[in-house]
Amino acid sequence: QVQFVESGGGLVQPGGSLRLSCAASGIIFSDYVMGWYRQAPGKQRELVATINTRNKTTYVDSVKGRFTISRDNAKNTVYLQMNSLMFEDTAVYYCNARSLYSGSWMGSWGQGTQVTVSS
Repeated sequence: QVQFVESGGGLVQPGGSLRLSCAASGIIFSDYVMGWYRQAPGKQRELVATINTRNKTTYVDSVKGRFTISRDNAKNTVYLQMNSLMFEDTAVYYCNARSLYSGSWMGSWGQGTQVTVSS
Protein backbone atom coordinates (compact mmCIF):
# COMPACT_ATOMS: atom_id res chain seq x y z
CA GLN A 1 0.00 0.00 0.00
CA VAL A 2 1.38 3.37 -1.01
CA GLN A 3 2.16 5.80 1.79
CA PHE A 4 3.34 9.40 1.72
CA VAL A 5 4.87 11.19 4.71
CA GLU A 6 5.35 14.92 4.27
CA SER A 7 7.45 17.12 6.52
CA GLY A 8 9.26 20.43 6.67
CA GLY A 9 6.42 22.89 6.87
CA GLY A 10 6.17 25.71 9.35
CA LEU A 11 5.61 29.39 9.95
CA VAL A 12 7.74 31.73 7.88
CA GLN A 13 7.75 35.44 7.12
CA PRO A 14 7.15 36.73 3.59
CA GLY A 15 10.34 36.40 1.57
CA GLY A 16 11.51 33.45 3.63
CA SER A 17 12.30 29.91 2.58
CA LEU A 18 11.31 26.38 3.50
CA ARG A 19 12.28 22.96 2.23
CA LEU A 20 9.61 20.30 2.21
CA SER A 21 10.30 16.58 2.10
CA CYS A 22 8.07 13.66 1.23
CA ALA A 23 9.04 10.06 1.82
CA ALA A 24 7.10 7.56 -0.28
CA SER A 25 6.75 3.85 0.33
CA GLY A 26 4.84 1.00 -1.25
CA ILE A 27 5.82 1.93 -4.81
CA ILE A 28 8.85 1.54 -7.04
CA PHE A 29 9.69 5.18 -6.55
CA SER A 30 11.93 5.56 -9.57
CA ASP A 31 9.11 4.45 -11.88
CA TYR A 32 6.77 7.27 -10.86
CA VAL A 33 6.31 10.90 -11.67
CA MET A 34 6.24 12.74 -8.34
CA GLY A 35 4.28 15.85 -7.62
CA TRP A 36 3.58 18.42 -4.94
CA TYR A 37 0.05 19.67 -4.42
CA ARG A 38 -1.25 22.31 -2.06
CA GLN A 39 -4.63 23.17 -0.65
CA ALA A 40 -5.41 26.54 0.84
CA PRO A 41 -8.43 27.06 3.11
CA GLY A 42 -11.62 27.14 1.08
CA LYS A 43 -9.86 26.28 -2.16
CA GLN A 44 -9.41 23.18 -4.26
CA ARG A 45 -6.24 21.18 -4.16
CA GLU A 46 -3.77 22.54 -6.72
CA LEU A 47 -0.89 20.81 -8.47
CA VAL A 48 2.17 22.96 -7.85
CA ALA A 49 5.11 21.07 -9.32
CA THR A 50 6.03 17.74 -10.88
CA ILE A 51 9.22 15.89 -11.61
CA ASN A 52 9.35 12.93 -13.95
CA THR A 53 11.60 9.91 -13.99
CA ARG A 54 14.18 11.82 -16.04
CA ASN A 55 14.15 14.79 -13.65
CA LYS A 56 12.18 16.99 -16.03
CA THR A 57 10.19 19.46 -13.97
CA THR A 58 7.01 21.47 -14.39
CA TYR A 59 5.59 24.27 -12.25
CA VAL A 60 2.37 26.18 -11.94
CA ASP A 61 2.92 29.75 -13.09
CA SER A 62 2.48 31.23 -9.63
CA VAL A 63 5.59 29.47 -8.26
CA LYS A 64 7.90 29.53 -11.27
CA GLY A 65 11.28 30.94 -10.37
CA ARG A 66 10.62 30.57 -6.65
CA PHE A 67 10.06 26.83 -6.06
CA THR A 68 12.29 23.94 -7.06
CA ILE A 69 11.23 20.30 -7.03
CA SER A 70 13.83 17.55 -6.83
CA ARG A 71 13.98 13.85 -6.05
CA ASP A 72 16.35 11.32 -4.53
CA ASN A 73 15.48 7.87 -5.82
CA ALA A 74 17.90 6.21 -3.40
CA LYS A 75 15.89 7.66 -0.50
CA ASN A 76 12.43 7.39 -2.10
CA THR A 77 12.04 11.07 -1.32
CA VAL A 78 10.86 14.12 -3.21
CA TYR A 79 11.66 17.66 -2.10
CA LEU A 80 10.22 21.10 -2.65
CA GLN A 81 12.52 24.05 -2.05
CA MET A 82 10.40 27.14 -1.61
CA ASN A 83 12.03 30.56 -1.74
CA SER A 84 10.63 34.09 -1.73
CA LEU A 85 7.51 32.83 0.00
CA MET A 86 4.38 34.94 -0.28
CA PHE A 87 1.18 35.12 1.76
CA GLU A 88 -0.66 33.26 -0.97
CA ASP A 89 1.65 30.25 -0.59
CA THR A 90 -0.05 29.49 2.73
CA ALA A 91 -1.57 26.02 2.40
CA VAL A 92 -1.25 22.40 3.36
CA TYR A 93 1.25 20.78 1.03
CA TYR A 94 0.95 17.16 -0.11
CA CYS A 95 2.95 14.93 -2.37
CA ASN A 96 1.66 12.22 -4.66
CA ALA A 97 2.84 9.84 -7.34
CA ARG A 98 1.62 9.28 -10.88
CA SER A 99 2.06 6.01 -12.68
CA LEU A 100 3.74 6.18 -16.07
CA TYR A 101 1.48 3.38 -17.21
CA SER A 102 -1.95 4.49 -16.04
CA GLY A 103 -1.25 8.22 -16.04
CA SER A 104 -3.23 8.54 -12.84
CA TRP A 105 -2.25 10.06 -9.52
CA MET A 106 -2.57 7.84 -6.46
CA GLY A 107 -5.92 7.91 -4.69
CA SER A 108 -4.41 7.97 -1.22
CA TRP A 109 -2.83 10.99 0.42
CA GLY A 110 -0.56 11.66 3.35
CA GLN A 111 -1.33 14.00 6.20
CA GLY A 112 0.34 16.90 4.45
CA THR A 113 2.54 19.57 5.97
CA GLN A 114 1.26 23.04 6.85
CA VAL A 115 3.03 26.05 5.41
CA THR A 116 2.00 29.39 6.85
CA VAL A 117 3.42 32.63 5.51
CA SER A 118 2.73 35.45 7.90
CA SER A 119 4.36 38.60 9.19
